Amino acid sequence: VELVQSGGGLVQAGESLRLSCAVSGNTFSGYYAILWFRQSPGKEREAIACISVTDDNTHVINSVKGRFTISSDRAEHTVYLQMNSLNAEDTAVYYCALSYITPRAPCVNGLTLQNAWGQGTQVTVSS
Repeated sequence: VELVQSGGGLVQAGESLRLSCAVSGNTFSGYYAILWFRQSPGKEREAIACISVTDDNTHVINSVKGRFTISSDRAEHTVYLQMNSLNAEDTAVYYCALSYITPRAPCVNGLTLQNAWGQGTQVTVSS
């Protein structure tokens, strides 16, 4: 399985970006979650959102809730992270990851083990 990310870039505070994570290859059972992580310089990698592609259950951490939305397009095998009202603290490298989970399991179960990673994409927010 391969995850290819797109989107990202340099924006000003208050603007929006949409990141994409396209899944290709053999996903075996087809039951998996996509998680978005980010890592800022000098900080640990942080999980910020997830979605189960089985039943679209989602989770977004409190610090970005209301600004970030995660969604999926099953036909395109793509997961999106819509990021609005960006601020300087959102500056980071963003990664998507795939985790095999059981059917109808909450997507956060994917935090236990990630089976594949995207290449990462830089998001820079200027203030």
